[in-house]
Amino acid sequence: MSHEVSEVPIRDESIRLGQLLKLAGVVENGAIAREVIDSSGVRVDGEVETRRGAQIKRGQLVEFNGEPFGLPGARLMPVGD
Repeated sequence: MSHEVSEVPIRDESIRLGQLLKLAGVVENGAIAREVIDSSGVRVDGEVETRRGAQIKRGQLVEFNGEPFGLPGARLMPVGD
């Protein structure tokens, strides 16, 4: 997995986890986002997050280990636009 953090611009102070993954291009759609989140494939600030609707605030680190899902890994941080 890449150690580089990709900054993802968001309009508001927070974004739902599933939306962030889609916006960043890590997953193609909400169904895939739900699958990887339900499978404990996503961490927020080092803790496994299993709620697709979890609110991710600017500056939080989201880590997605995509390998078991055939997708690339990613380290994302939402920032202001």
